[in-house]
Amino acid sequence: MSKRDNISKIIDHKLFTEDDIQQMCVSLGKQLTEDYAGKKPLVVGALKGAIFFLTDLVREMDVEEEIDFMDVSSYGNSFESTGNVRLISDLSTDVSGRDVLIVEDIVDTGLTLQYMKELILQRGANSVKCCVLLNKEANRATDVEIEYYGSKVGNEFVVGYGLDFKNCYRNLRYIGVLKPEVIAQTAE
Repeated sequence: MSKRDNISKIIDHKLFTEDDIQQMCVSLGKQLTEDYAGKKPLVVGALKGAIFFLTDLVREMDVEEEIDFMDVSSYGNSFESTGNVRLISDLSTDVSGRDVLIVEDIVDTGLTLQYMKELILQRGANSVKCCVLLNKEANRATDVEIEYYGSKVGNEFVVGYGLDFKNCYRNLRYIGVLKPEVIAQTAE
């Protein structure tokens, strides 16, 4: 069975094509170039999901930047946030006095992003802003500010381009909506 056959069994439909994603990165990159002109931001990728988006986004930014990563989770092995945010892997860069841009693949409850922003501010950052590919407001549990985003999405389970299902399908070049019966079968 080919990879395409396996994927067609779990994907209901494509939500964003490769071209859609590229246009989001180009548009966000232009805005970030303007907003960070003359600055040297520290771009912090939220692992693991943001790696594809971060890579394409910084290529569209015409500013000098540094990159670092944090691994923070409120999901564990679940499909829904536990509400308890855990720092799994910390930054290796000192953020004091820096302008920090957190890059996330998707914001759902907002708890993880809020935790990251507060932690970085507590460490003395000059500013902390967030750029997310997908802004999913349906399950928002906190009033976290998202300064930049590619698109809003509904309350669907999406995979591809860094977004995963049981740590798989991140490598899809598009973003697709997972079939509800796939989640139901896994939850049983």
